[in-house]
Amino acid sequence: MQATVKTFDGETRSGSVFLDDGTEIPFDAGAFDAGPLRHLRSGQRVNIVMAGGRVTYVTLSTFPLPQTGA
Repeated sequence: MQATVKTFDGETRSGSVFLDDGTEIPFDAGAFDAGPLRHLRSGQRVNIVMAGGRVTYVTLSTFPLPQTGA
């Protein structure tokens, strides 16, 4: 699913994104660290993976998402 970065704190490696419908969703360091990124900036388009109602993976919209299952 695609989103737009609202905030990112490089020190805590956490922040929040806006979904295309305007819903704001926070992400923690675990979700950021699961991806290949080193920094994000406000307004940047990203792909996110959600599981159990929380973001588990964040990467740039031009990067592939991790394979799941099987």
